[in-house]
Amino acid sequence: MNVRRLISTAAVAGATALGLVSLSACSGTSSAGGDKGGGKLDVVASFYPMQYLAEQIGGDHVEVTTLTKPGVEPHDLELKPRQASELRGADYILYLKGVQPAVDEAIAQSGVEHTVDAATLTTMESHGTEVGHDHGHEGDEHGGEHEGGHEGGEHGAEGGADPHVWLDPVKYAEVAKGVGDSMAKADPDRAADYRKNTETLVGKLKALDAKFAAGLRNGTTKTFITTHSAFGYLAERYGLEQHGIAGIDPESEPSPARIKELQSVAKREKVSTIFFETLASDRTAKTLAKDTGLRTDVLDPLEGITDRSEGDDYLSVMESNLAALQKALGAK
Repeated sequence: MNVRRLISTAAVAGATALGLVSLSACSGTSSAGGDKGGGKLDVVASFYPMQYLAEQIGGDHVEVTTLTKPGVEPHDLELKPRQASELRGADYILYLKGVQPAVDEAIAQSGVEHTVDAATLTTMESHGTEVGHDHGHEGDEHGGEHEGGHEGGEHGAEGGADPHVWLDPVKYAEVAKGVGDSMAKADPDRAADYRKNTETLVGKLKALDAKFAAGLRNGTTKTFITTHSAFGYLAERYGLEQHGIAGIDPESEPSPARIKELQSVAKREKVSTIFFETLASDRTAKTLAKDTGLRTDVLDPLEGITDRSEGDDYLSVMESNLAALQKALGAK
């Protein structure tokens, strides 16, 4: 079984002299401490959606640290040198290539054997500021039963691909299956438990998918406007149309022409609400809402959980997102 790597006495002495702290202390997440014989798989996750998968699938057999502190916008993350260095001590790394360039670079240099890029576990697509296809509820079923390594990056969230797969419960379940398989390979003695936990999580995601499908089936409009174009997969899954004020990058500024276009969309499609998110500025959303006489509400892209989140984990925040969409779209 792969457990946290033993550090030589000399290295420990050197780290103590330099006053280095553990990666988990930097991230605000507890680690397995100094108990190197505790038997837990040492997992490093890049940001919350990956952390949630690792915790749910790993259960009591893993110790999970995250590189992105609560409240930090993941796209903006810059790793400290000691974080990049200590990343090499992980048994298993789970990330989504293309979301955090600094993390991608550090992971590529880490040399950790069990390194999984979640983008290789499902099919990635390109989404712009406007996404909407009436595909209904039937989505493709992808295998996702292979371990992604550094070499799988060409299939990752690069070259314009939208990385926000976790906002589609079906795609997130595909990723979960791949993570379960790869974790079983990394820690074969507990493979049965990882597979059982994966089945449980996939069941919860299927139930969430059913709630979204039923809850968004009927409405007075299928169109929603949001500051961050993070909901392309979700819109495609449930036959909605997303219009983003900004693009995939939540900090990009819209042009005056784009604002004018959105004002026309809002009027034509009977849009009632401009959505913003918790980890980025709401200034543009509130300005557009004021100019168009619309209200604002939160649609959380779930890139991190804070005390401002409408829930304390992935499932509860997604259910809050469903309620917000139902209200905005006039769905029952």
